[in-house]
Order: sequence, then structure tokens, then C-alpha cells
Amino acid sequence: MSSEATGKPTLTVTSGLSRNAIIIKLEGELDVNALPIFQEHIQRIWELSPKPFLILDLGELSFCDSMGMNELVHLMQRCEAQGTRLLLGGVQGVMARVLSITGLRHAFEVYARFDDAMRLAVTHA
Repeated sequence: MSSEATGKPTLTVTSGLSRNAIIIKLEGELDVNALPIFQEHIQRIWELSPKPFLILDLGELSFCDSMGMNELVHLMQRCEAQGTRLLLGGVQGVMARVLSITGLRHAFEVYARFDDAMRLAVTHA
């Protein structure tokens, strides 16, 4: 049952660090009910020392509404302002379709496989 139906967020956010990247993994649904969880996690990320790359692993994201997409656009803008490259990895299925339908597919650096996004960050160390 979606968080829209229950009013409870169904999003898990985890993160980690590599030498030159911050990696954030999203699992579940990024919708209006889950935004506070995502925003709180992102706020903690901004408190860290900047890295050249921020990689979002979206391979386990099953849903993203317009509010979730809006938050991703804000994240992209903030990354650009501080000189961090935002990479979206694991973009397939639902997320590939949402990015295509919204016309945002070319606004983001998108990789079908998370490993490809990670490889780019590693080779540009």
C-alpha cells in the first residue's frame, strides 16, 4: 500500500562516502509524505565537507510524484551552486519513465546502472 493511501512515508534513505563522492540510496516511494525524511537526510549531507560528486542510487525507488521530482530539481540546483556533480544511478523503470515524461531526462546526468555512475566518480578522482 502506497504512502499516499496510508499517509505514512514508505521511503528509506541511506548514505555513504567514497573518496570523492557522497552516495545516497533511496528505496521505496519519494512522494509528498516522504519528503520530510528525504529533506532531513539531505540537510545532514550539506553539513559534510563538499565532495566533487553526489550520487543518488534510484534503483530501488518504486514511485516518485511531482513533489519528489521538485525536490530532486532543488537538489540539482544546490549541487550546481556548490560545484558538485549530481549523478542519478540505477535509473530504470518508473524513474526512467518519470524523467522522460517530465522532460527532465536531459536536465540530470542519468545512468541506467548505479555502477556506471560510481565508475564515473571513481575515474574522475
